[in-house]
Amino acid sequence: MLDILWIFLLITTLQPVIKQRYLEASRQRLIAKIEKERGSRVILLVHREETMSFLGFPVVRYIDVNDSEQVLRAIHMTDPEVPLDLILHTPGGLVLAALQIARAIAAHRGKVTVLVPHYAMSGGTLIALAADEIVMCSHSVLGPVDPQIGDCPAASLLKVVRAKPIAEIDDQTLVQADQAEKAMAQLREAVQTLLGPRMDHDRAGELAGVLTEGTWTHDYPISFDAAQKLGLPVSHGMPAEVLELMGLFPQPVRRQPSVEYLPRQRHVDRPGA
Repeated sequence: MLDILWIFLLITTLQPVIKQRYLEASRQRLIAKIEKERGSRVILLVHREETMSFLGFPVVRYIDVNDSEQVLRAIHMTDPEVPLDLILHTPGGLVLAALQIARAIAAHRGKVTVLVPHYAMSGGTLIALAADEIVMCSHSVLGPVDPQIGDCPAASLLKVVRAKPIAEIDDQTLVQADQAEKAMAQLREAVQTLLGPRMDHDRAGELAGVLTEGTWTHDYPISFDAAQKLGLPVSHGMPAEVLELMGLFPQPVRRQPSVEYLPRQRHVDRPGA
């Protein structure tokens, strides 16, 4: 009985490791398949909500300098003429890291395609703006790239400061407003530069203002149709392999699943079929 118990404990301990290795190997095989079919370098930037096993509270991942370092390394390992396919699934993150990635793909000579199977908000959208083509599903979304100062939108900070007499505003708020004004100007210039190769200077400046100056709330979803009306180079035609690849990045298992369905194609039942 003791031997059986030890074997059970060993299997229980190794199961998550084996499962993770299997997922990693499956992703590598599918990435290789996509690269072969599209003749490109495929890079994934995927952020899922992770649950800590000890306390069980969620930890949300976002674009950071480690991500930018890894993506830049992948681009440097790619011949300048080879097309890049960057698959994005992210809530955003640090402007520094996102802008590093955006500038790197903007400088790449081969065609750069950003694929957004679900959402690429904030910093993810900033990266997408540098691409030659943004492939989206029917319900995929992008988002505004207006800077945030602490927990506050930069545009809102400026609006508050400009609406009140300076004597009624505390020093901390004034400092934040100064930072907000600089951040908005810097990001607008960066976005206009990224958009420059695909539209005229005035139109790029106008669109940069819409995206960076608080036109919407920061979490506003910009749909495919809205992105198209804005003049972004969006298109449909998401490869099925990309959607399959996203299935290999599972969310942590919860005690009670929020969504359930039978994992198979569902078609109209026709009489006599």
